[in-house]
Amino acid sequence: MYNFDVEKPTSVADAVKALSRDEAQPLSGGQTLIPTLKARLAMPSVLVSLSGIREMQGVRLADDGRLCIGGGTIHRAVAEEAKPHYPGLASLAARIGDPAVRNRGTIGGSVANNDPSACYPAGVLASGATIVTNSREIEADDFFQGMFSTALEEGEIITEVKFPVPEKARYEKFIQPASRFPLVAAFVAKFSDGVRVAVTGASENGVFRWTEAETALSANFSAKALEGLTLDGGSMISDLHGSGAYRAHLVGVMTKRAVLDLV
Repeated sequence: MYNFDVEKPTSVADAVKALSRDEAQPLSGGQTLIPTLKARLAMPSVLVSLSGIREMQGVRLADDGRLCIGGGTIHRAVAEEAKPHYPGLASLAARIGDPAVRNRGTIGGSVANNDPSACYPAGVLASGATIVTNSREIEADDFFQGMFSTALEEGEIITEVKFPVPEKARYEKFIQPASRFPLVAAFVAKFSDGVRVAVTGASENGVFRWTEAETALSANFSAKALEGLTLDGGSMISDLHGSGAYRAHLVGVMTKRAVLDLV
């Protein structure tokens, strides 16, 4: 590690002000940032901790029926507090990493980092959620822009994520045992006007919607509707854990498992 300053604001306004300093970087749960700092892949001069901002924490059901989760809410709290309202999302949160990760990592940090194998981006995208920042609201379809890339501007903070609650939803993942990240995972959300399917862990471009599966499942919500659907392995991640073709195959398997659990 190396020397740096730490700011601990207690309000969003103070956090935004602190982030205006040169080479300042936000620190949420730190599950990705701290290892990055240790490896000196990032060397900010100021870390702005968001963990003490109460207005960014908690789970609530809004008057419009959307489930609103503060950006600083840890995974364990989502797993517990979202369960009565959105059990599919609560199940996703309950299976992130291990207990240590679930007690430190936050939904805002996960979404903002947009790791290509993170769990939350799939839930956010499949739900058609809205990402709320200190300055605007961004639809999920416009937010995720590629591996580790989002629509967030410098100094912008995710304060809340608003989830439309589907009729039913399920997240299925094939876990990479060493990291606990999904090698491939699929989140299927069935709404009254159609089905959304988001995939994480597979593509070189990060989380994506599998539109062919969405069309098939919207017409016939059954595992049989997925038969014959395939993805090109050429655009998938290929590494020592699995080839692109293998990951493309797993996308279909995980999506089918999710649907089978729901029908």
